[in-house]
Amino acid sequence: MSQTWRVAIAGCHRMLDRKPANHNFATAFDAVPDTEIVAVFDLGADTRQAFTDCWGDHVPAYDHFENMLQQQQPDILCVATSQKMHADQIQQAVAAGVRGILSDKPLATSLSEADRLLDACRTASVPLAFGLDRRWLVSYRRLAELLRDGTVGQLQSMIIYGIPNLINHGCHWYDVALHLSGDLEPQWVSGFVEDTSAEPPDSRRRLDPTGRCIVCLQGGVHLYFTPGGSQRPAFDVIGDQGRLTIMDDGLHAWRWQDASAPPQPLAIPHPEGDFPSGTAIVRDLVDAVASRGKTACDVEEARRATEIGFAVHLSHARQGARIDLPAADRELRIPSFPWGNE
Repeated sequence: MSQTWRVAIAGCHRMLDRKPANHNFATAFDAVPDTEIVAVFDLGADTRQAFTDCWGDHVPAYDHFENMLQQQQPDILCVATSQKMHADQIQQAVAAGVRGILSDKPLATSLSEADRLLDACRTASVPLAFGLDRRWLVSYRRLAELLRDGTVGQLQSMIIYGIPNLINHGCHWYDVALHLSGDLEPQWVSGFVEDTSAEPPDSRRRLDPTGRCIVCLQGGVHLYFTPGGSQRPAFDVIGDQGRLTIMDDGLHAWRWQDASAPPQPLAIPHPEGDFPSGTAIVRDLVDAVASRGKTACDVEEARRATEIGFAVHLSHARQGARIDLPAADRELRIPSFPWGNE
């Protein structure tokens, strides 16, 4: 008999209807029979009411996070509060006996906060599913498989286009590039932050600007991130036996293996549905909890994808100097965009 895992949700302002959509993790848990939502936390009374109106008043709603943990003792916690709250809440949840964590992005507002929550999960062997959802999309999984099988030979470098900001969404761009590279360990970062001095004082670009950087991976593979070229992730992957161009957020790809021949289009499966990664993330986390294993985007993947953005800011402050990883300065704080439950 399969076990039903009790789920508590912290921060539910994007989960107030039953239509699957990005960040609506309530729909994903609802779609997986092995999970049951048993509690919700949110600081907003109207938000809590809207959640129970949608999902049923049998779900207790709390305005105090620790009380929810103590009274409901969930197996799994979904953290979708402001990133300012993630470190404390995940530490508290692990200490309270939670067995699995699904965390929305961005992970934290500083590397020291990220260290605290990741160390808590490591020490207690609690699997983390960091919600960089492209890790679970069939399109990117197929692309990573092709590169792993040598479709362009030995990876040499990659150009990544369209990064919109360095922290809030940038973690998606870093994680996809690392996934496609076979999760080689980053060694150093050098980069610059966009000049936002001409932006209005209330501009979101001031809160979390974009930028450009070079990331050197283990084995000398270089990743080049640029804000230009696309509003959706796009990639040029260079190997010693060819080149792979990936467009339209992983939906289309062409391979060059002979300069005298036209590029060859590759068959890439397309994700289906309005939130195709949602149930895949939840199922992966449930499997990891049951087996005491790891998810596709667990502690080490979250660490790598988070550290790069902060390292770009540290490099910019030193006129683009190389920042060896792990970065020595763990206290730089970048709150990024308002999220809710501030």
